[in-house]
Amino acid sequence: MIEIVIKNMFGLKVHTTQSGNTILKVLQENYIDWMHACGMKGRCTTCKVNIISGSERLEEPTLSENRFFQKGQLQEGERLTCQAKVTNGRVEIEVPDRCKLPHVDYSY
Repeated sequence: MIEIVIKNMFGLKVHTTQSGNTILKVLQENYIDWMHACGMKGRCTTCKVNIISGSERLEEPTLSENRFFQKGQLQEGERLTCQAKVTNGRVEIEVPDRCKLPHVDYSY
């Protein structure tokens, strides 16, 4: 089972049994609104996420993510939710300030 904990959404936990789905797909399956502008193609960074713990439970960064790392648009501990695939276990994340949606309540 996969568990994603969104720390700055009051510790909200979402679950799935589907290994290999992206973080964004798991969030959408659990009816969590998350910013994403390019149609989940890895062409922008609007779905950026801070990985607090569990990065070892994610597949390696994709070509799209590596391009953003090289350009300095993704930093250590950041991934794109539309690209980062969860393999198993628990992953703790945070929504970066610049990616927060105005209609969603955040705990910090």
